[in-house]
Amino acid sequence: MEQVTIYGRSSCGFCVRARDLCESRNIPYVWVDMIEKGMSKQDIADRIGHTVYTVPQILVGSEYVGGFDDFSAYVRRHEAQTAS
Repeated sequence: MEQVTIYGRSSCGFCVRARDLCESRNIPYVWVDMIEKGMSKQDIADRIGHTVYTVPQILVGSEYVGGFDDFSAYVRRHEAQTAS
């Protein structure tokens, strides 16, 4: 799987779960902490090209995936395809 980029906050449970999912599956990822970087949801929207209401916002390579639930489903589909 291509490198994952996770935009989120350390205090966000779903953001932590997205990072944990990457770590448990050895998926390379970059964590972008909104608070540490002084980013707003609009800053993230400008970067990813999608309106942002919640975090995390996750990309695989340059492909926008969505939030944690979308990413978790993406990982399951990817694992099923590579297992076949």
